Amino acid sequence: MSIQISDKVSAAARRDILDLDQKINSFQSGSIADEAFRKFRLTRGVYGQRQPGVQMIRIKLPHGRITADQLIRIADLSDKYATGNLHATTRQDIQLHFVKLADSPRLWAELEDAGITLKEACGNTVRNVTGSARAGVDPDEPFDITPYAYAIFDYFLRNPICQDMGRKFKISVSSSEKDSAYGYMHDVGLVPRIRQNDDGTETRGFKVMLGGGLGAQPFPAQTAFEFLDEERVIPFIEGVIRVFDRYGERQKRHKARMKYLLNDIGLDELLRRVEDETPALKTKQFSVMSATTDVTDVDEQSTVSNDPHSTPSTSPVGVHSSLITHQHPLRHSSLKYDAWLKTNVFEQKQSGWYAVQLRVLLGDMHSDTARALAQVVKQYAADDIRVTVNQGYLLRFVRPEHLPAVFDALDALGLAEPGFDTTADITTCPGTDTCNLAISSSYGITRALETMMREEFPDIIYNNDIKIKISGCMNGCGQHSVANIGFHGSSLKNGAYVLPALQVLLGGGFNGKGEGLIADKVIKVPSKRGPDVLRSLLRDFETNAFEDEYYSDYYARQGKNYFYQLLKPLADLKTLIDSDYIDWDHTEAYVTEVGVGECASVLIDLVATTLTEAAEKLGWANEALADSRWADALYHAYNVFITSAKAGLMSRDVPTNTQHGIVNDFDRTFAGEADFHTEEGEFKTLVFSINKQEPSEAFARRFVAQAAQFHQAVETWRETRIALEGTPELHELVQAQDS
Repeated sequence: MSIQISDKVSAAARRDILDLDQKINSFQSGSIADEAFRKFRLTRGVYGQRQPGVQMIRIKLPHGRITADQLIRIADLSDKYATGNLHATTRQDIQLHFVKLADSPRLWAELEDAGITLKEACGNTVRNVTGSARAGVDPDEPFDITPYAYAIFDYFLRNPICQDMGRKFKISVSSSEKDSAYGYMHDVGLVPRIRQNDDGTETRGFKVMLGGGLGAQPFPAQTAFEFLDEERVIPFIEGVIRVFDRYGERQKRHKARMKYLLNDIGLDELLRRVEDETPALKTKQFSVMSATTDVTDVDEQSTVSNDPHSTPSTSPVGVHSSLITHQHPLRHSSLKYDAWLKTNVFEQKQSGWYAVQLRVLLGDMHSDTARALAQVVKQYAADDIRVTVNQGYLLRFVRPEHLPAVFDALDALGLAEPGFDTTADITTCPGTDTCNLAISSSYGITRALETMMREEFPDIIYNNDIKIKISGCMNGCGQHSVANIGFHGSSLKNGAYVLPALQVLLGGGFNGKGEGLIADKVIKVPSKRGPDVLRSLLRDFETNAFEDEYYSDYYARQGKNYFYQLLKPLADLKTLIDSDYIDWDHTEAYVTEVGVGECASVLIDLVATTLTEAAEKLGWANEALADSRWADALYHAYNVFITSAKAGLMSRDVPTNTQHGIVNDFDRTFAGEADFHTEEGEFKTLVFSINKQEPSEAFARRFVAQAAQFHQAVETWRETRIALEGTPELHELVQAQDS
């Protein structure tokens, strides 16, 4: 069935969609290796599930921003191609599960028609740029970071420098010093600041953090700049990515994140290498023109669809139930409504306007609910919905007199539960429900914990200090390492038997000084004892914490061993009962079923595959030349050199790793060979000339031509070698799934 692509879809997106369709056909016909196809589709947002034969589609929503019509489109497509569920993630994406591979290009085409992309939602690319959901309406923000977050997303989308990195790269932009986008756990984290100049003017800029990350070995980010002028932010990020691409680990996948490179070479050396990349940057200053005025400062009333010409009613700071009961004296005298106002509603920085936050269990929303929510937005709020980092939604520019009706509408949809982003509002990944890497159930334990808190700690919905986060494994999609109380899925052996377990982590998140902390691993317990663990922790805190003491400060005061001893009885395997061997949401005995990859092993000619990849990159370089995109052409050509050199080294059985290492090794291994006519140092000088000159037309044309010549030389050399030595040995290839 042919793909119908709307005229509204950009040429670049159209090409991506058709390319995905073609690659799927090649894969299904057996003409493309599993691993090559896996690598390709991940960068198109198509991700293998735990269940064979179906895919998770990750929809990339820059800083979580979405319109009502886009939400409707996603809901409709979930019905058409998936299960009717929309899963909001901690990276402000929306995921659809159980999609047939063959349907993914058509699904993508229908998303692009609504201005939504899948491009680079997964894979070794710059992932979705996250941003504070309150941006633009946050009373604490120095300025609206919304246009900056979008500009970063747009600048790096399809950018040649980040299409084939050693690992993924994550960027966040918080709206205030509270760092609600968790910049301290990102490769690049930005916090907005204003500098007062001597002449009385102000300059916008950002605090810049580098090298944070979660996973099995979490690292807090280091501060690169306390203040970096706004025009320098995007060029600086480009320099960082270029350095990461050039020097980052590529063979040992679990050591391939930017945090390890920073840890190995140190901040000063990293910044020096970034500075070395300056001549090659596409732009030395990048001004976000739309940011000269806050997006939401321009005629806020016109963004509200229910009455675009009226003005908001005046109201006191904070919404009081007396205002509401005047409208509905009986219906809204409930405790639930009062609690909802206190925990889910806040007055925006635009006086007289209110934002409403939606708590969504597990981040899952049915398509019917999503469509109904879109109608609520159209009637009562601005057409600017934000997916939040804790898997909820935020509605903006609601008038105080409409809050009762908004509550009614949301309550009917199950979206008016009080306690947004409180202890009661647990963040979780899908775990073993769909993820190939998960070890134990995340959804099941999340439901159990939330039920226990609702029944035994009803006032916990007012606690904004303790955040609970859960992941199905150590990789951290649920961000358990930056939780005050975190859990990740694991397993325990008891003799010949295995049971599902939870690793308990404590002391992460923010302390009373606003510092971001990484949690400690304290103890591992059977999963079914998770509610007992949380109950013990909460009761202990209630009993022994100082007044107004933050949980992470309490943890630091008591020390890790205190909590180990507190929870040790719950880890005692001598007291196991039969139900401990059954995971949450299951009835059968637990079996460890962790996937090691999405595909079976395949036999391929690795060198030939690598040279084909280099030829594809050469095609991109020539296309960039034709479009007068000189910087892009140069980076594609650089990758032609790298990939072709890698193929040559593989032919000599020389192991390859970083791009910098590949160049050095090729230079040394092939120096003086007639096929390449190089003296030692000549090849290295040629390839690394990319960051010694401005990206001019003359340089780009010369560099691309040299890359083409080199690629052809490697191909000819290999053909000669095959003629002399025979057909090369095929290699078995098995790769772990990307996360």
